Amino acid sequence: MAKQDYYKTLGIDQNASQDEIKRAYRKMAMKYHPDRNADNPEAEKRFKEVNEANDVLFDEEKRAAYDRFGHSAFEQGGQGGSGFGGSGFSDIFEDMFGDFMGGGSRGDRQGASRGSDLRYNMEISITKAYKGDKTNIRVPTSISCQDCDGIGTAGGVAPDTCPNCEGHGKIRVQQGFFTIERACSTCRGAGKFIKNPCSGCAGSGRVHQEKTLSVAIPAGVEDGTRIRLSGEGEAGLNGAPSGDLYIFITVSAHHVFQRDGANVHCSVPIPVTTAALGGHIEVPTVDGGRARITIPVGTQSGHQFRLKSKGMSVLRSKERGDMFVQASVETPVNLSKKQKELLKQFESEGGSKQNNPESDGFFAKVKDLWEDLKD
Repeated sequence: MAKQDYYKTLGIDQNASQDEIKRAYRKMAMKYHPDRNADNPEAEKRFKEVNEANDVLFDEEKRAAYDRFGHSAFEQGGQGGSGFGGSGFSDIFEDMFGDFMGGGSRGDRQGASRGSDLRYNMEISITKAYKGDKTNIRVPTSISCQDCDGIGTAGGVAPDTCPNCEGHGKIRVQQGFFTIERACSTCRGAGKFIKNPCSGCAGSGRVHQEKTLSVAIPAGVEDGTRIRLSGEGEAGLNGAPSGDLYIFITVSAHHVFQRDGANVHCSVPIPVTTAALGGHIEVPTVDGGRARITIPVGTQSGHQFRLKSKGMSVLRSKERGDMFVQASVETPVNLSKKQKELLKQFESEGGSKQNNPESDGFFAKVKDLWEDLKD
């Protein structure tokens, strides 16, 4: 009995696109599926014809041969067939419902997977954050096995094709209405089979080991700055690429300087005589040097001095932030008898409104407040 034209079997035109073929097959396969047509030999026959037609027309090479030679292109041991081979049934339902039981798209390989990324936390001082630094770190990780060059086989011989999945890495299992694609249990999705695994890495292609890396810390890094070292993470399985190493920077607190972005703040004690009479002081700077500050006559606690370009380096820039110095006028302690007498003399001779304008003004306001409360 002559076979029906494949295009007519699916109910499509000869110029139908791949998407039209897929939609037509999905419709016909669901219509004639044996689970929906129990004890119906005619439906079972039609279902096989639909699968055979789709197997040929969905494959571009088979379709071209069929368009040229018809059914004779697949006779005498040709490539036509029935069931769920080729690009037929499972592809349709992958498109409809996604992958089942952890399956993925065809050609995916789980055996040779990229190595994991690693994280390394590094704490540095504010001076190193300002200048930049170059240091060595030791990282526990997995590296490529030297005995097999990361392949996983003894002597570095190429692995054999898995006999169970024939190198596809996946097998297809029919469960009722669905055909499920899952990773091959023999090769674990690699598509390759290692008969003689390397004794150094047990066939994984990598071994656990600490490695020493040189890390360049750029000037101007801040808390949370991330430095990426490409390919310095965990080695991949069976020769796959290595992951990356990410270094997260933490800048430790300093006993003098407080950082605010690119700016630096510090509080400096000033003797009461210098604050009253004026003068000069030297303050440390974050670059390890010193800066000279002129203290005006009558400087009060909290007065802020700004030193331009004396702050932190700016990452990937030649600019620098500013340094802000806050005056903290220090009250003298442990006074000698003579010093006390001089202070008392100062107090008795002074016109308080001129010498202590802030305190005098404050108490004047308090007096007004008390008067208002009495009223």
